[in-house]
Amino acid sequence: MPLNNIIIMVMDEKKVKEAVKRIPYGMMNFVAVREDNYYYVDKTRFIEKVEDSNRYFFFIRPRRFGKSLTISMLHHYYDINAADKFERLYGDLYIGKHPTPNHNKYLIIYLNFAVVNADLGNYRSALDAICNTEFNYFCDVYEQYLPKGIKEEMNKKNGCVEQLDHLYKEARKTDAKIYLFIDEYDHFTNHILSDAARLDEYRGETHGTGYLRTFFDTIKAGTYSSIERVFITGVSPVTLDDLTSGFNIGTNYSLSYGFNQMVGFTEEEVREMLTYYSQHYEFNHTIDELIEIMKPYYDNYCFAKEAYGETTMYNSNMVLSFLYKYIDNRCWIPDRMLEENIRVDYNKLRMLIRKDKEFAHDASIIQTLVSKGYVTGELKEGFPAEDIADNDNFISLLYYFGMVTIGGFYRGKPKFVIPNEVVREQVYSYLLDNYHDNHLYTDMDELSRLEENMAYDGEFKPFFQFIADSIYTFASQRDRQKGESFVHGYTLALTSLCCYYRPISELDNQNGYADVFLRPRCEIFKDMEHSYIIELKYLKSNATEAEVNAAIRQAEAQVCRYAETVNVNDNIGHTTLHKVYVVYRGVEMVACDEIQILNI
Repeated sequence: MPLNNIIIMVMDEKKVKEAVKRIPYGMMNFVAVREDNYYYVDKTRFIEKVEDSNRYFFFIRPRRFGKSLTISMLHHYYDINAADKFERLYGDLYIGKHPTPNHNKYLIIYLNFAVVNADLGNYRSALDAICNTEFNYFCDVYEQYLPKGIKEEMNKKNGCVEQLDHLYKEARKTDAKIYLFIDEYDHFTNHILSDAARLDEYRGETHGTGYLRTFFDTIKAGTYSSIERVFITGVSPVTLDDLTSGFNIGTNYSLSYGFNQMVGFTEEEVREMLTYYSQHYEFNHTIDELIEIMKPYYDNYCFAKEAYGETTMYNSNMVLSFLYKYIDNRCWIPDRMLEENIRVDYNKLRMLIRKDKEFAHDASIIQTLVSKGYVTGELKEGFPAEDIADNDNFISLLYYFGMVTIGGFYRGKPKFVIPNEVVREQVYSYLLDNYHDNHLYTDMDELSRLEENMAYDGEFKPFFQFIADSIYTFASQRDRQKGESFVHGYTLALTSLCCYYRPISELDNQNGYADVFLRPRCEIFKDMEHSYIIELKYLKSNATEAEVNAAIRQAEAQVCRYAETVNVNDNIGHTTLHKVYVVYRGVEMVACDEIQILNI
């Protein structure tokens, strides 16, 4: 082949590769996504809904769900200085074909509280500094729409409260309309509340004449003037409630059916994205196969009670992380399904929700969630910081953080479940950390060795004996930890964190026969040889031998029925399935064995 033809072919191939849209993992800047050829899941249809809603809009979602990108999308849609970019940014999107009258009609103030130093000793000066930078930027970029000298006079004012008061009053003189965006408004709260001892200091900032309270009072005053719209996001409703009387004109749309799908991805959106990239890369899996793998890890969020039973939401950041790693891994499933940045968020969450170290309220709820598979409660739109430990408030906090989601209803109350395997790992890690803090230590190296032997050699008894020995030793030291929830919680936590398996609990199994099916992750560990169904039975410490034998017979019958279900048969791959029962009498394991499988 002539050299010129080879060069042309190479150049054509390069152009094709360059034309493939980039994966917008970690992207928060809407303009960069649109102008630098990143894939964008069109959420602009929600602009109409936001515009038709209350002008002062609160919206809470778990971290890494796309809130900041949503704010950026709204920001540039309404920015008066971005009018010349409207067609380029929005032309081929829903809103570009159905624009609202208010597009590009506002002066934008954007505040990101995530960059404010949240330590109480430096908080005021840090908030002042960040706001001053943004306020000066505002004066510079919108100079032609503002009164002359506004910037110089503003900088003579003392602190962000006085400066904001000056800005909105001066802007009214030229009939300027301001759209205020605040991202991570609760960053301060989440940081301070990680130390329960500082609750009084926190209360001083958000109640009475506290500085943060006064700042939101000023925003409220500005809505009677030139601040025409406000859009505020965060992950917790705690600050919202503490600031309610300071900014009581806002509406919380976090639980609204109409905004259930505004952030995150629907399965339809995930399929469309996968289909696009499958046309540009040589996928080793069908779209259905990828959905089957991804769904248990990233899906199943429901953000409105009325939306239960309809479309569930995928965590967008997790999906993009998986897709990036999948393509980078030559279109094979990555070894880790957990997006590593989630671990950072988990550490922050763990500090926030651990209200005491003595296994009081939060631990009992987590234990119930793990051992029973769900908890019930009333979903609260907001609550003061000092009431976090109340049952419904704590469950609601877990819900807003994305640690539980709506999984049905029981006796008229929402049933909250762990949404997926990524969150399950975080919840179980949290529970194990609490056990560790209470002197139940786990030799993770030894546990890892036992897990490997269980997956490759079929040696399950040493694994469960290791757990049983830990339970017995720990429970003898702390009598109040004895009980079914403790035994179930600790056993299921350690079992389900085994890297070789994806646990399928009773909630996933309509027949409900077994506590957990350890589905082998053959897509990752292609040479593993063993899978398990585990039926865990608990009897009180005074149970007789006859009762123990009856529990064993019952466990055998239940685990056999489960082994015959399609759910198991379709998911064991080439592995040998073991039907295992474990029986506890009090904190002592009195039986651990398997029965032979016939015709499986």
